[in-house]
Amino acid sequence: MSSPEFANILIVDDEPNNLSVLRQMLSAQGYKVRPITNGRTALQAAETLVPDLILLDIMMPGGLDGFTVCRKLKQMEQIKDVPVIFLSALDDTENKVLAFETGGVDYITKPFEQSEVLTRVKTHILLYQSQKDLKEKNQDLAKMNQELKQAMDEIKTLKGILPICSYCKKIRDDQGNWNYLETYIENHSEASMTHGMCPECSDKLYGKEDWYVKMKAGKKKSD
Repeated sequence: MSSPEFANILIVDDEPNNLSVLRQMLSAQGYKVRPITNGRTALQAAETLVPDLILLDIMMPGGLDGFTVCRKLKQMEQIKDVPVIFLSALDDTENKVLAFETGGVDYITKPFEQSEVLTRVKTHILLYQSQKDLKEKNQDLAKMNQELKQAMDEIKTLKGILPICSYCKKIRDDQGNWNYLETYIENHSEASMTHGMCPECSDKLYGKEDWYVKMKAGKKKSD
């Protein structure tokens, strides 16, 4: 997990003074800060370089308020999991509820306290980084499991050139030992062997025996 102090934070607020205060406050903690003055530019900036956290004002001009921007961010595959903290002078319950319904993870009321902002920012960045690391580890684990399964499938499947004795039909394994065909197959696959005799071999072995001749004649009559 990377240190939260090196996280990339996108601040969206149409008030230059708020941007300046937040930028100085967060930069002093080692955060990389990108100040944005409107929602449309914020969407483009987030897509160009995915941030670790977004501080988003609600009341902004230009047709895109904070709620609209947040909804659009949550529709972007690469950005939907990035935490959004709303910043607003609106302190009523209705707007706070709407902030969480649109995808926000927290709500800070203006005028804000520096210690509160820094604590909430650090907490949500750490949570996001932990979730991101866990997701990546799960993806790596899934990939490893798939590769292991493929490797096991290949091991269970006979491939390549098999040295076979032209006389006794034994097969030489990787250790140089000669195995009967059935033994080799059982050792190198999930197949198990049952024993029987094909008609050709039966004729060759028992073809001159009276009982065998009678058995075949009786079988022909029944057919």
